[in-house]
Amino acid sequence: MTRRQELADVVKVRTLPVQVAAHLTRRIVNGEFEEERAPSELDISQEFGVSRVVARETLKILASLDIVEIAQGRRVVVRPQAEWDYLNPLLAEWLPEEHVVELLQELHQMRLLLEPELAAMAAVNISEEALAGLREEIDRMASLEHEPDDYLEVDHEFHMAICRAANNRILDRIMYSARWLGTASRRVTNEVPGGLHRATDAHSRIFAALEARDPDAAREAMRSHLQRNVPILAEKEQKTKARTAKR
Repeated sequence: MTRRQELADVVKVRTLPVQVAAHLTRRIVNGEFEEERAPSELDISQEFGVSRVVARETLKILASLDIVEIAQGRRVVVRPQAEWDYLNPLLAEWLPEEHVVELLQELHQMRLLLEPELAAMAAVNISEEALAGLREEIDRMASLEHEPDDYLEVDHEFHMAICRAANNRILDRIMYSARWLGTASRRVTNEVPGGLHRATDAHSRIFAALEARDPDAAREAMRSHLQRNVPILAEKEQKTKARTAKR
């Protein structure tokens, strides 16, 4: 099943306010509303033929994502796109593909900043129990190199286990909150022929550095692993933009 099919299945079970919010978000991204003005509760009710209750819930959803702001007097304005809540998984379904691949690039920049240091911190703090768990994840990766969907789940857990081992709850929550973007990013990099085998080798090197409790080696192993995905994501972005430009 493709990612687009998966998202389509999710949309089928969305409530009516969520469906209307998704439609409005796409229109906002396409610049269909004048300046900062967003449709009001009355506008939504009349255009979509829904009750005022549904319209009100729609605006609450958009406000919760920081897409709109409901000002005094119930005036609704569109917030700057740079301030939207991009860590909310709903936006993965609603944003155009070219916007999503840009987010994947930005996510990877964040990972390059945080994860090497998390690996170094984990090398100092990791317990024997956590090491045993990581060893099991490495073994599972080796057995799943021809099952990319299952592999990415193990991959995600491996990185989150390292994050937990660093013993920093704030950094742990930052990484966890970005998990939907991480999954989307892994789907891209997993498509590269032989990529999963190389990923298993890279994870094994990270594990070896953690097992040796060598923070410098752990930092470098993680950075090297993440750097390999930079050109893959850059190529994905270029191809997506080129395809979009032809439409």
